[in-house]
Amino acid sequence: MNEMLIWGILGLPLLAFVLIALVARRSPGLSAGLTIVAILGAFGIAVLTFVEVSGGARPAATLPWLPTFPGFTPFGFLNAINLTFRVDPLTAVMLVVVTSVSLLVQIYSLGYMGGDRGFSRYYAAMALFTFSMLGLVLAGSLIAIFIFWELVGLCSYLLIGHWYDRPAEPGHLSPSAAANKAFLVTRFGDVGFLIGIVYLFTQTGTFDFEQLNGLAERGALADPVLAIGVLLLFCGAVGKSAQFPLHVWLPDAMEGPTPVSALIHAATMVAAGVYLMARTFPMLEHSPSALAVVATIGGFTAFFAATMALVSNDIKRVLAYSTVSQLGYMMLALGVGALAAGMFHLFNHAFFKALLFLCAGSVIHLVATNNIFEMGGLRRWRPITFLCMVVASLSLAGIPPFSGFWSKDEILVAASHSQPVLYILAMLTVLMTSFYMFRVIFLVFGGPNRGHLDTQHVHAEPLTMTIPLLILVVPSVVSGLWGSPFLSNPFGLFLEGHHEPLDFRPDTAIISAVLALGGIALAWTMYGGGRLSSGAALAARVRPLYDLLDNRYYVDHFYGWIVSHVVLGTAYLSNRIDSRIVDGAVNGVGTAVIALAGGLRRIQTGQVQTYAWVLFAGVVTLALLVALPFIAGPRG
Repeated sequence: MNEMLIWGILGLPLLAFVLIALVARRSPGLSAGLTIVAILGAFGIAVLTFVEVSGGARPAATLPWLPTFPGFTPFGFLNAINLTFRVDPLTAVMLVVVTSVSLLVQIYSLGYMGGDRGFSRYYAAMALFTFSMLGLVLAGSLIAIFIFWELVGLCSYLLIGHWYDRPAEPGHLSPSAAANKAFLVTRFGDVGFLIGIVYLFTQTGTFDFEQLNGLAERGALADPVLAIGVLLLFCGAVGKSAQFPLHVWLPDAMEGPTPVSALIHAATMVAAGVYLMARTFPMLEHSPSALAVVATIGGFTAFFAATMALVSNDIKRVLAYSTVSQLGYMMLALGVGALAAGMFHLFNHAFFKALLFLCAGSVIHLVATNNIFEMGGLRRWRPITFLCMVVASLSLAGIPPFSGFWSKDEILVAASHSQPVLYILAMLTVLMTSFYMFRVIFLVFGGPNRGHLDTQHVHAEPLTMTIPLLILVVPSVVSGLWGSPFLSNPFGLFLEGHHEPLDFRPDTAIISAVLALGGIALAWTMYGGGRLSSGAALAARVRPLYDLLDNRYYVDHFYGWIVSHVVLGTAYLSNRIDSRIVDGAVNGVGTAVIALAGGLRRIQTGQVQTYAWVLFAGVVTLALLVALPFIAGPRG
């Protein structure tokens, strides 16, 4: 029965993908129905699995992947490579998150993507995307997780580039170019991930997470080996979860459909990196050097991404920078040893970030632009979207008692114990987070409309788009109570079994709440009531800083320079060396042989007289050589 739960969760989305690809690809309604029904079934099984795990069950399943070759020594290790799947509390939480958010996104897509000519293709890719992420969280070994890890990357490529035939707009990549960028940048991290898998196998002889974590807990792995292995795995997490310096793909990934952005940011691709580090946390926590690296990159990324969100005028890019920043918070938590805090923030973030993206999609669906300065006054036509986005923004900003407050507060408390510098950066990020989110709200929903909205013919939002918003509001408000310190943190207790909750620190909670409220007040001062002059005046005063943030610290420009000058320059030089020197030497030998052969060929005339004269000349020459000593006479 336990094994069937795993096959059911994995099988339903995969079956939907296969049926759409083979049968229903010409029937948009059937394609959507198959995906929604399949993910609804997977969600039901995920909830049942969660209940089973809460009762102490640990479902597991094994799928033989490569065959065993008995007696064939060089391939004797192949019997260790099976695809293992296990469910523990960490997996159970992620199964519920992935299936619930994916289900709501699929329903929302009925209204948002209606009439799209790639409708069936879209739902097929979404079904495969959900299957891939479910396989990733169920994976019980490095080999299994890497297979699904790459499938997640493939699906994100397909979905980001869904509108592959659309041209690039000013200041943006085309969807196809954005998909290529996401795929290539994350591959850099995946190279390190793959090397880490091989390295750990050579040191331990196993790919299994339980065995690897057990070796680390027993002290059987020396710190240099542990640190190298974990940091190589972390390279993959840096790419997938868009941590500095591989963060550059995520803002451009916004060229895909908004429901895709919601799923990528809330429950699938970007969550995969944090999940990987949580899955290998026993290895991570036994390597102080690896912990320090993860915490530093996470804390810096949280602050770094928030600064770029301050000046972005694209509503989806603001949310993208916000995701990068919040993922940095999660990495910071793992880096300071607070597994429960990091995963609790991932859990809460999935709901309010999905809500934020779906609200952004509702707005874009109405005004047909992403530019927040071409919106304004939309509260009148989208009141439900307005209320939902305010709730989600309050949760993201960490205003008590919304869900984001509880998990972010735990991270801040954990950071204050061991990383005071990163704690200060995280606190400053709280201020910036509330400012940039309410800057968006005041510009989008307040003041007069500054765009080209035909207010006389505003269409009503489909129920398929409104209902998911209203459902997501609930966890955005109350999910944080599951980890409240006043309830002895039942989330941490469920996740770790023997969790010792961090002490609730009123000073940290008060400081973070005051900073968040201060950010809201600052945003109102500059942009409230449709005011734009304050923001424009400030931007003019600090133009160099504004340009630095607006150009993303020129990191993309630097990477572009590296590619165009270093990579392509090296390729050009290598080509010249290959064509002029290597090929020249080889071709020169060939030319010399051909020339020699051409000269010798002239000797072969085919005339008997010529051959006779040559033979005669040869005989005479030999005779002279033999007779020469006798003709010369004896010496001395």
